[in-house]
Amino acid sequence: MLNITLILHNIRSAHNVGSIFRTAECAGVKKIFLTGYTPSPTDKFDRENKEISKTALGAEKIVQWEKEENIKTQITKLKKEGFQIIALEQSEKSLDYKNFARENKNEKLALILGNEVGGIEAEILALCDQIIEIPMRGEKESLNVSVAVGIAIFRLLEL
Repeated sequence: MLNITLILHNIRSAHNVGSIFRTAECAGVKKIFLTGYTPSPTDKFDRENKEISKTALGAEKIVQWEKEENIKTQITKLKKEGFQIIALEQSEKSLDYKNFARENKNEKLALILGNEVGGIEAEILALCDQIIEIPMRGEKESLNVSVAVGIAIFRLLEL
């Protein structure tokens, strides 16, 4: 069975984070790593982040999560644990997410999602084993990050 872990890197909107927690829980994701300035479900005093809990609807209490400021440290740890590191990002080097889902043979995937405006930095993309993207057909260049993760996760689970 496919083991998907998420890395939310520099996501600024707590509402997006909460929505991703809810989608992740519904898809059976066991763990989410919050890197950079991505907000956490609780602060350092264990107080609830109301914006996250509003959209997560309790999923933030079910899905394990961990705050790791340095994404490079987290990528290194996950690679040592046998995870294939995948970025969901538009890039000249990206593969259509449907093709990746068909070709993937690894049972442990860590999917990186980046900032709503700037995406994932080039230096982080260089550390990834694969970059995948969801092709856009309309005039807008991208989907909301919480929508994109839902599409990608459920496609990957079809393996």
